[in-house]
This record gives sequence, structure tokens and C-alpha cells, in this order.
Amino acid sequence: MGISIRSSTSLQRLAALPLAAALASLSACYVVPLEARHAHPAPAPAQVSVAPPAPVTFPVRLYPTNDLAARYGMVSATVTNDLHGKGVFSTHINGEAFSGEATRKTDLHRNGVANGAGNRGAYISCTYSMNSSTQGTGQCRLSDGAEFSMHMGN
Repeated sequence: MGISIRSSTSLQRLAALPLAAALASLSACYVVPLEARHAHPAPAPAQVSVAPPAPVTFPVRLYPTNDLAARYGMVSATVTNDLHGKGVFSTHINGEAFSGEATRKTDLHRNGVANGAGNRGAYISCTYSMNSSTQGTGQCRLSDGAEFSMHMGN
């Protein structure tokens, strides 16, 4: 009736053989889902595109600095900055519409010029310096000799 330790180990090995064979046969298998919703891989997450910054429009105020400009009073204008060193400059003085460009110079993009041509033949020429990304000051001269102090931003 006695079973030796050696024969007990042999019996355990014999019993473990079918389990090892079953595990070995599963190593080459993979599972295929039966439901249609799992039959295709999930789509890749949508890529988020970042829109380029939109142009910024600055209010501009032109204050008279000589007697010729005093007859016009304070003049409102706008500069729309495309954020790449250029912009559009526009104003109305004495019933004449002026439009043109504002361009930053290359000295660290602080200084610039703004010029506009009027629809009745006059012109305006300005120089300015930006104190920050949204504020600046400068001077403008109208073709009739009127001179203005320019203030950009709020």
C-alpha cells in the first residue's frame, strides 16, 4: 500500500502532461470577435488642426499738432494687423476716404510706417513705434501740411 515519493512525483508529471499540451496548442491561436461591431478596428482619433491667428484691428486716433490739422479736429482711423509685419491702414478726413498699408520695419518689429491715398487725390504719411503688441504712438502728415500725433490701441 505504500506509494513511494518517487512514484508520487511521476504521477504528478503524468497528470500535468495533458494540461501542458493544451496550453501549448493555444499559443498559436488568436480570438476573432463574433459581433460585427468588433469586426473592424476603431478609427484613429481625429487630428486637431490649429487655426492660424486671425488679424487684429487696432483703433487709431490722430490728434492735431498744428494749425492746419486743428480744423479737422481729432480723427479716427484703424490699422488691421495681419500678424506678419503688414497691415491695412484706413481713415476719413474732411469727407475723403484714405486707405493704404502699415508695414513694420526690420528693427525688432517695433517701428513702422503707414501710408494712405485718398479717393480725391490727397495722401497721408505716418511713422510709428509700438510700445507693446497692442499699443503704439507716432506722427502723421497730411499732403496739405496738417500734422497729427498718432495713438494706436486702447
